[in-house]
Amino acid sequence: MNNNKIGEIKYLFISSNKENKRLSKQKILVDTKGIVDDKFYNTNKERSILLTSLYAYKLMKEKNIFATHGQLGENILVDFNPYELESGTQLSIGETILEITIECTICNFLTKINNKVPKLLKNDRGVFAKVIKGGTISINDSIEIKN
Repeated sequence: MNNNKIGEIKYLFISSNKENKRLSKQKILVDTKGIVDDKFYNTNKERSILLTSLYAYKLMKEKNIFATHGQLGENILVDFNPYELESGTQLSIGETILEITIECTICNFLTKINNKVPKLLKNDRGVFAKVIKGGTISINDSIEIKN
């Protein structure tokens, strides 16, 4: 075990072109254009993957706002708060290396869950990452900060 481990993958999602909804996956394939088979593939390399924390769902639940995993638009749901990672931090996950680029801004679609969600998650929705090294990411993969 590496001392740089900060968490692990709990859930994975992609956005489907066909059903226009979130699909839960056991593993995803990523390359420098983003998540293969995701409808946002090759649209914005700096924002190709959204990491969100179970903590965001916990914050909502504490306010009696209930959402299913994936409803915040995340691709990767983790067991730590990625919002605390600085831009430029590189993460080793499975075969891949991701680099944190920017914090996720709050989108209007979150009001469909509840009008209070955008304000509640202002500093905890998640972060975007770009792919430095492609490969497969699977549920339960460890996440380590790369030196």
